Amino acid sequence: MLDTYKIRESDMPEEMRFLLDKYPRDKWDAHPGFHEKTRHWLGAHQMFRRVSERVRLDTEAVLNKELALGDYVGRLSYFGGNLVANLHGHHGWEDHSYFPELSAADPRFDEGLDLLEQDHADLDKVLDDITREANRVIKLATLDEAQSLEEANEVLPAAEAIEAFLNRHLSDEEELAVPIILHHRLRG
Repeated sequence: MLDTYKIRESDMPEEMRFLLDKYPRDKWDAHPGFHEKTRHWLGAHQMFRRVSERVRLDTEAVLNKELALGDYVGRLSYFGGNLVANLHGHHGWEDHSYFPELSAADPRFDEGLDLLEQDHADLDKVLDDITREANRVIKLATLDEAQSLEEANEVLPAAEAIEAFLNRHLSDEEELAVPIILHHRLRG
């Protein structure tokens, strides 16, 4: 199912790396322009990475009979629901507030903006799929345990896709945005 989604596998385009050499990732924390708002934004990204991994690991565990279906359904509902809702909210905020701020500060951001916005649109498709598949598993858990477990096989590829997608997208987003923030001393 991973190949059903448009998950860009190539490195961030060179034109998006215009400030990354001057402000490398391993120096961000020490920069005087690295403020709490940026730390929180990066923290949200880390949370998305951890929760997407948790959904995948839990799905693998239930399929390998290492996690009871009832436990899995509760975890899938909690972690999966939070992941989907928070990603939608986070990306909406970025598209309507954060990205315009970066664009106004440095028009070179626009060269990467189209790529990031397309990523958001592509991720929405994956989130819709995992929501649909997870809801089927959860509903069937009380009706037909065997069929619910069978449906969990459909959750796994979507969970793998979200995790792969976020690993690529969030790194690109961070490596484009944070150097602009540091360079222009934004988000203080």
